[in-house]
Amino acid sequence: MGGTSPVRIPRMQDAAYETIRLEVAEGVATITLNRPESLNALNAAMRRELLAAIKQIRRDDAVRAVVLTGEGRGFCSGADLRGGASERAFRRVLTTEYNPLIAAIRELPKPVIAAVNGVAAGAGVSVALACDLILAADEARFIQAFIRIGLVPDSGSTRALVRALGRYRAAQLIFTGEPLSAAEAHAAGLVNAVVSLAELPAAVTQVAAALAAGPTGAIGRAKRLINHAEDASLDASLAMEAGLQELAGRSDDHAEGVAAFGEKREPRFVGH
Repeated sequence: MGGTSPVRIPRMQDAAYETIRLEVAEGVATITLNRPESLNALNAAMRRELLAAIKQIRRDDAVRAVVLTGEGRGFCSGADLRGGASERAFRRVLTTEYNPLIAAIRELPKPVIAAVNGVAAGAGVSVALACDLILAADEARFIQAFIRIGLVPDSGSTRALVRALGRYRAAQLIFTGEPLSAAEAHAAGLVNAVVSLAELPAAVTQVAAALAAGPTGAIGRAKRLINHAEDASLDASLAMEAGLQELAGRSDDHAEGVAAFGEKREPRFVGH
């Protein structure tokens, strides 16, 4: 998304992907949903490929931050309604495909930025909300489209919306299917920043580069704490913080941060 031309991950062939692009440059992996003719609707192939890409990124120590975005006018329009009867085996598809994908994004020990370049609807909202940070173009829209076809939210969006917006605002969006503009989402605390579509690639590149240059081991541990804290009791959070702080305190990045502070220079973090 702008900046230095990306270098493709050498261990994965382009032929392995039909519905996404996976590129890496300077420690940042960019996953682009690439079905623009359907506003990047999540068909079965895209779900498989997206999960495979997340697993590959998890194994690749060279990747220290991740950007997830969409090709063309949309971020992701949700499930592909043209997928036939197999798409309507809801429990099976959710349990074996959507839910593992959402969990993989949430549990990835690296920061994930959603660059929402256009409409995000249905499960597309769920995918964005699974990320750690959301930057949106000013023309982006977030739509809980399930009610329009007589369905309920899935893929974690109910939980995420209630926590981010509160019960009553979440209920309004879910019951009506009305769109939430990027500006409204930002005001409600659902997204981190809103910029023009033209400025979005540069803004995301800047944030991703800063995260990739940071102490990504500590960021990964902090992500675990954030995920845990959503539901944990105070005692459980205190205990988990103490354990992960002990691990962070033994890390090379902590030693480098202390040394850099003492020497009045910028730290050179290595990610562990």
